[in-house]
Order: sequence, then C-alpha cells, then structure tokens
Amino acid sequence: MAAIKKEKKQDKLTVISRTLTVIIIAALIPLSVSVAEYARYEYLLARHPLDYSETVEKYARENNLDKYLVYAIIKIESGFNPKAVSGAGARGLMQIMPDTFDWLREYRLGDGERDYGDMFNPDDNIRYGCYLIAYHLGNYGNIDCALAAYHAGDKRVDEWLKNALYSSDGKTLDKIPGRDTAHYVDKVNQAYKTYLKLYERAARAQNG
Repeated sequence: MAAIKKEKKQDKLTVISRTLTVIIIAALIPLSVSVAEYARYEYLLARHPLDYSETVEKYARENNLDKYLVYAIIKIESGFNPKAVSGAGARGLMQIMPDTFDWLREYRLGDGERDYGDMFNPDDNIRYGCYLIAYHLGNYGNIDCALAAYHAGDKRVDEWLKNALYSSDGKTLDKIPGRDTAHYVDKVNQAYKTYLKLYERAARAQNG
C-alpha cells in the first residue's frame, strides 16, 4: 500500500513538473522569437551600413535620388570599400569605369581637371555615381532599366528593349538576358528593399 501511494505521489509530481515545463516553454517562445528577430535586425544593420552618409545624402539630394538606393548600389558595387577595383578596372565606391569617367567628366560634369585616380576619392566617386544613376533613371523611367544600364551600359539596354523576347512594351524589361546583369539588378533591388525596411523601422522606433 505504501508503495502504491508513493507511485501515485510520483505520478502527481511528474504531471505537475510536465505542466510547469509546458507553461515555462510557452512563456519563453515569444521571448526567444523576439530575441531572434532582434539579433537578425542587428545583423542586417551591420550588413547595411550608412557609411559616407554626408556625401551620399548631398549628392542623392542634388540628383533627386533616394539615398537608400545609393547606399544599396555602393553596398553591391564595392561593399563600401573606396579603394575597390573590379576585374574590369572599375574603381571606387560606385565602381566607375574609365570610359564612363571620361564621358561624365568631359560631357556631363565639366571636370577637365579631374583624372581617373580621383575615383578613389569617396566624394568624387559618389558624385559621379549619383549623376550616372540619375541620368539612367531619367532616361528610362524605371529602376530596373536604370540599374541594368549602370551595370551593362545603356546601348545594351536599348538593344534589349527593342527585342520582344525581353520587353513587351519597349520601355520595361520583362527579362534581362545577361545573367550577370540580371543578378546585379536583383541584388541591388534586394539591398534597396532591406535598407528601406531597416531604416524605416529604426525611424519609427526613434519616434516612438
């Protein structure tokens, strides 16, 4: 009889213990989710910095650009490394190519005294890059075409727009045939969306 009572007491304690465990786990689940979300938020912030903010905001404003689009381009182009050089020879934060530099300097910005070495200077590079993306946006009227032109050149984009396989209306790209360019446009768009989401959230939190 004593053994039976002892077993019943143990069963009761086991039930109580399991119940408490379930209650504790249930209470901790929302906390763990919020901690995980916060950790991911902090990780994304670190991966999407606002470096060179004064310069970016200055030239974004001058060219009527969303500053977060500029940040997204810099992130994908150079990872915010002002000394970055691509395999094709593009330089600096926004990866300006030599022929693009010459065209912008001579025919758009009137910088006769500039040389290509100045593209390692963040101020000069961002000025040129912002002008270029604004030029493409004004020319095409949509971000995808502008980014494709920034990456592959406007002549190639013009050819794609004339091809019914890639554009149904001659104004937007239904498909980007160049794999590298398609990947580039997708990456910048994703970074741009992340910048908007992160810093709009930060702004809301700051404003209460």
